[in-house]
Amino acid sequence: MATWAEFSAAEPLLATAIRTLICQYGPGMGYLATIRPDGGPRVHPVMPVITDDGLYCFILPSPKRHDLDRDGRYALHSFPAEDTSDEAYLSGRATPVMDPLLVASLALQMRAAQRVDWKLYSLTVEVALIVQRDSPLTSTKTLWRDRLARVPRARRNGPCATPADSVQ
Repeated sequence: MATWAEFSAAEPLLATAIRTLICQYGPGMGYLATIRPDGGPRVHPVMPVITDDGLYCFILPSPKRHDLDRDGRYALHSFPAEDTSDEAYLSGRATPVMDPLLVASLALQMRAAQRVDWKLYSLTVEVALIVQRDSPLTSTKTLWRDRLARVPRARRNGPCATPADSVQ
């Protein structure tokens, strides 16, 4: 699982394009998907913080915070852009940040109130994707996978599946 800094060093152009889309309105904005206890998805708007060193998110007490504490897997999707149809997507694992100096620094940067019961999470990057659309009919996809992360590939059943794809 790569940190934002490791991902950015490995794929600087992709990291810059994703950061630009997530921060297109000034502060970071995106949709955070977490996994409910029953395995279903839960999606929430969030304001991620991207620094040169990391990708972070402040989370208030909520079902999404319980999801991250129980099962740290997440997916983050950029807000829709006003002038393009480009999209950014990241997935990985979220872990609570325990460094009080880092928490205080990011809280100050984001103007996060000190008396609020939020928790800061660091988000690793296992998968990064950007889709850039030149026209309604053409798009360019750039995908990066952390070679050290074990990202399972989807298997499918059905008439289009090959024997290797089928799940028994």
